[in-house]
Amino acid sequence: MGTIVVKGLGKAYKRYPSRWSRLKEWFLPVSKPCHELVWVLRDINFTVRAGEAVGIAGVNGAGKSTLLKLITGTTAASEGGVTVNGRVSALLELGMGFHPEFTGRQNVYMACQLLGLTLPEIEVLMPKIESFAEIGSYIDQPVRTYSSGMQVRLAFSVATAHRPDILIIDEALSVGDAYFQHKSSGRIRELQDSGTTLLIVSHDRTALQSICDRVILLSAGELSIDGKPEEVMDLYHALLTERAENLVKRNVLNDGSVQTVSGSGEVSVDDVCIIARGEKSEVVHVGEPLELIVRASVNQAEQALVVGIIIKDKFGLPIYGTNTFRQKKAIEDLSVGQKLEVSFLFPANLGIGNYSVSVALTRMDSHLDKCFEWRDRALVFSVVNKDKDDFVGVTWLDADVNVRSVAAAEVSADL
Repeated sequence: MGTIVVKGLGKAYKRYPSRWSRLKEWFLPVSKPCHELVWVLRDINFTVRAGEAVGIAGVNGAGKSTLLKLITGTTAASEGGVTVNGRVSALLELGMGFHPEFTGRQNVYMACQLLGLTLPEIEVLMPKIESFAEIGSYIDQPVRTYSSGMQVRLAFSVATAHRPDILIIDEALSVGDAYFQHKSSGRIRELQDSGTTLLIVSHDRTALQSICDRVILLSAGELSIDGKPEEVMDLYHALLTERAENLVKRNVLNDGSVQTVSGSGEVSVDDVCIIARGEKSEVVHVGEPLELIVRASVNQAEQALVVGIIIKDKFGLPIYGTNTFRQKKAIEDLSVGQKLEVSFLFPANLGIGNYSVSVALTRMDSHLDKCFEWRDRALVFSVVNKDKDDFVGVTWLDADVNVRSVAAAEVSADL
């Protein structure tokens, strides 16, 4: 079983004002240093337990890829250290070190040998690798003739053909097409079920929240937060739109969960509630009509406002979202002190379980332009099945099922 312990880890690079400064430092090592240290990572501490799936998130330049290189040993640390127990398979960069002039098959043999496999083991695994990669006759063509998608297919197939104790994956999987992304996600879950420890870097909120037990957020080379996937990704989402005038708060709710609230504050949320059966309710019935009401206050005059909602399942994954812009309900010429109430009417075509509602007050359709307030977990409610036929899943489709006998002659005619 694989474990990873990161303690006091840091990585710095030397920055020289000119190339002559570098030469001076080389030839006069006893003189005053001519460089300054630029820290990419500093004082990183965390542990990944055996069989655990941990995600790493952060904006570009936060130090995610550098952290993985330090853990795999492809880059030396400037301070601190990493202790890794178990056989590691890593997919850090597109191609995983494939030689462009060698064929895919030749590169597979070399890559597998680097993973510690013997030739007889590789020969047994080769058909499995070919089958999963699905690149056909290209397996015997030079890798330089491959598309980026073909390279990542083959690299991922090699990295996961023989179950590793630890699997480390960078953003390489985002290169593949939708079919392969779905297929590779299935393989990752198989490895997870069999006890493989996972360390995954991704910007894909859905992937991290559906696979990982916890997520680590890096910010400016430091470990910002280590916690539940939904709570960490809510904060990450807020940081994506963070500007000098924006405020980001994390509130602990009564149930112990953490709510993230961010925005510049020109318009703010006063209340969010659900009306079911003529009254406020936090428990709704499958299929019944609902009214989701958002009340807001205008704190500063604005030309336009878009009010949006997202309904999320218990894992924090979006089930449905819409806003006043997409519904062609313009809200314009707002004055200070004005109070607004926006209603969203829809049937509760949801499966049994707990759901949350996130609310966004923005200037345009996208929160990336100007976000007045984004409030995650603004409302939590439960769905129960009172009078519908039993079903599974997060959506109630009210299927109409018909059964009839079909003569053998009709079947033959259809074929």
